[in-house]
Amino acid sequence: MTGMPTMRPLPLFAFPARTPTANDAERMAKVLESTGDYRVLRRMRPLSLPASSPQPTKRGIFVDVETTGLDPKADSIIELAMLPFEYSIKGDILAVGESFNSLRDPGIPIPAKVTELTGITDAMVAGTAIDAEQVATFADGAALIISHNAGFDRPFCERQWPIFASKAWACSLIEIDWTAEGFEGKKLSQIAAGFGFFFDAHRAVDDCQAGVDILSRRLPRSDRTALAALLESARTPRWRLWAEGAPYALREKLKSRGYRWNPGEDGELRAWHLDVVESAVDEELQYLRSEIYGRDDIDLPRRQFTAFDRYKS
Repeated sequence: MTGMPTMRPLPLFAFPARTPTANDAERMAKVLESTGDYRVLRRMRPLSLPASSPQPTKRGIFVDVETTGLDPKADSIIELAMLPFEYSIKGDILAVGESFNSLRDPGIPIPAKVTELTGITDAMVAGTAIDAEQVATFADGAALIISHNAGFDRPFCERQWPIFASKAWACSLIEIDWTAEGFEGKKLSQIAAGFGFFFDAHRAVDDCQAGVDILSRRLPRSDRTALAALLESARTPRWRLWAEGAPYALREKLKSRGYRWNPGEDGELRAWHLDVVESAVDEELQYLRSEIYGRDDIDLPRRQFTAFDRYKS
């Protein structure tokens, strides 16, 4: 038939003839979320913090490094970022300062896989250096250094800048039980997505900003800030128990209980080991004596350590 109007589907969102604003975009996101069929991630924004607080504060620094590889003895740092923040002893982040971010020429070509991951090229680092005095001054007043993989970052930092060896360290990757809190993974990007935001990952300063943002948020199940959970862990001394001379045939049994193998190249014992809180020491020793060695009179090596020596190389 002729003369009939053309039927066109109505748009889901109708806006005036102008560029949509941030409020428009947020309204669209909320409509999508209200259906129950969508989750919308927001880009990370600057933290909204109280203007002032009467609480006593301490200074923390979130640290991240990019490197040419995984071995702190053979590989080199190509980027260092540090983000300072003020926090209360209860675990509230009260202020965030200006970041430190600097590149470093490793003196060798950057591996292609590292460039692909970080975006850092040989041209970007050519002739650059990280001022050791500036690093020492920046880190000097910190009560705690935090990294999202302190077992990786601390050995690299200590080797390059000795001031980090005297600091207490905490690891937001393993010292917060992200699985128990309902998160699908432990990477910064996965945790951020669980909190509803995303960021430009794999550059050191972006990772630091995301890390501090995450620490400021309340955990969904325990209803305390992520920083409060991390501080509780960092303040708790631990014991390292060594299953020295454990039967080779029982290695899988030790692994399934959480023991890790140390080859002895770092000056520690060549043996399986496990870190436990003080209240669990006796129970773990009894397990080793009964289930691994089959005798009660064996005396096993152990040592206590705190945040000041945890994660050292």
